[in-house]
Amino acid sequence: MSICEICQRGPLKANSKSHSNIKTIRRQKLNLQTKYVNGKRIAICTSCIKNTYKVAVAPRATAQAEAIKN
Repeated sequence: MSICEICQRGPLKANSKSHSNIKTIRRQKLNLQTKYVNGKRIAICTSCIKNTYKVAVAPRATAQAEAIKN
């Protein structure tokens, strides 16, 4: 199934709307990517990849900016 292994989010329900305004329920899947983490292949959604990158890079970038200022 399409479930993110970090945040446990799964597919959502959404409506497809035709030209005649008829609505049919469809599944809206996550944007899952396979990545290797600690030597293990996992399915991870792009929002988790983005947040992981922010957590890993942002503190380093701000520390470098402060070092340049001083």
